Amino acid sequence: MEMKRLYRSRNEKMIAGVCGGLGEYLGVDPTLVRLLFVLLALLGGHGLLVYLVLWLVVPVRAAGRAEVYGVRQPASPVQ
Repeated sequence: MEMKRLYRSRNEKMIAGVCGGLGEYLGVDPTLVRLLFVLLALLGGHGLLVYLVLWLVVPVRAAGRAEVYGVRQPASPVQ
């Protein structure tokens, strides 16, 4: 069984991919996570602080498996 890891999303990204990554990790729509962060930001500013900390701490998901091992894939020819 593969362990789930939290990454910032490259696809579901508005600012830094934090909410998209949390949505993918939790299995919920990233829009709900974004709304939660906005609500927390408006109710005392904690949402913004948590978002900034996660932006700094959570790594970006690698584009492909080859990048994880440092193998460069050849560029595809332009057609």
